[in-house]
Amino acid sequence: MLNIKPIFSSLLRGKSGPILLLMQIILSVAIVANASFIIHERLSMMQRDSGIDEEQVLTFNLYNFDPAIDATTQNKVDQGILRSLPHVQAAVSTNMLPLSGSGWSSTLNHSPDPETSKTTPQLAMYLGTEHTIATLGLKLVEGRNFYPDEISDDVNSPNKLLIISKALAEETWPNESAIGKHLWVGKDVQVTVIGVVENLQGAWVDSDDLEYSIIQNVDYGGRSYMVRLPKEYHGDAKEQIISALMKENPNRVIDDFRSIAEIKKSTYRDHELMVTVLSLMVVLLLAITSLGLTGMVMFNIQRRTKQIGTRRALGATKRDILSLFLVENYIICIIGGLVGAVLAVLLGQQLMQHYSLPQLAPIYPVMTVLGMLLVTTVAVVLPARKAANISPAIATRSV
Repeated sequence: MLNIKPIFSSLLRGKSGPILLLMQIILSVAIVANASFIIHERLSMMQRDSGIDEEQVLTFNLYNFDPAIDATTQNKVDQGILRSLPHVQAAVSTNMLPLSGSGWSSTLNHSPDPETSKTTPQLAMYLGTEHTIATLGLKLVEGRNFYPDEISDDVNSPNKLLIISKALAEETWPNESAIGKHLWVGKDVQVTVIGVVENLQGAWVDSDDLEYSIIQNVDYGGRSYMVRLPKEYHGDAKEQIISALMKENPNRVIDDFRSIAEIKKSTYRDHELMVTVLSLMVVLLLAITSLGLTGMVMFNIQRRTKQIGTRRALGATKRDILSLFLVENYIICIIGGLVGAVLAVLLGQQLMQHYSLPQLAPIYPVMTVLGMLLVTTVAVVLPARKAANISPAIATRSV
């Protein structure tokens, strides 16, 4: 069994190298733990289920310039044209595109008295028809879809019906069915929930309220349209859509064809870049720490050749010499890891306060310290094995 005291004494005789390495490990643990936490948090955000068939839903914008056009009538005609195209499964006009960073949002009241009523979380407000669920590929888990005769052309219509996301239903009426429940717009307009979809995200991916959405029974004659068809037909569909709609009325512009998957990728681009940069930083820090430790061990081998040879002459085995350097590594790593873990928690608190990040989970500093032990063990083993192969005779002649 190794005597720890001589190992400590050996480290203290050459203070500068171990101290610099110790500081490096402390900083590496603090930074890597928080960077790993942010990477996991961003990846979790990017992998959230939107509830939408992102690959199949194709979106585009349509701008009418003919003053003689009745927008409401033209909107219905255009939707009919889109639904008649080859391979199109469903189509609808919309006031906002999911995950786009732009759209309508509001809150609703639990009772008609806005002064005393509780309100819902901030929610995304989609205006749609009986075709919206099919177009987005949503899964209806409770209640029903809109009937065609329930769709209004007026956003201010008093007969408001809602299909809401499951997250909103559970937040608003926990442990109860949302079907038949009422909410209020102000104190005069009552809205009734008729359906619940499993997932439907809004437009703002950084919002804590992303999962809270409603679809209201209004056929909105806006500029944005969504068409659902197999991804392999998207290329042909773009040409067919432009040709069919321009044939109906040439005084307009059609552009910005994108799938929901492309919109999502664009919206999450900054998060993806952050994950890439932080991942590179983590790899770089671990590599620098490993190289630093390898260099220190190799320097110690040169400096302590006589000591190693003497130990071998007194009966130390190769395994004993290898254990010597590994224990030195573990002493530095454990001390540095414990201090680094405390620093990681303090750094995490600052990030939570200034950048609205969640609190750093303790598992990240723990796993970082364990990972550092593993990485540094690999870094030490090769030069330490070289030291273990030094024979007493060679060590004596080299002095």
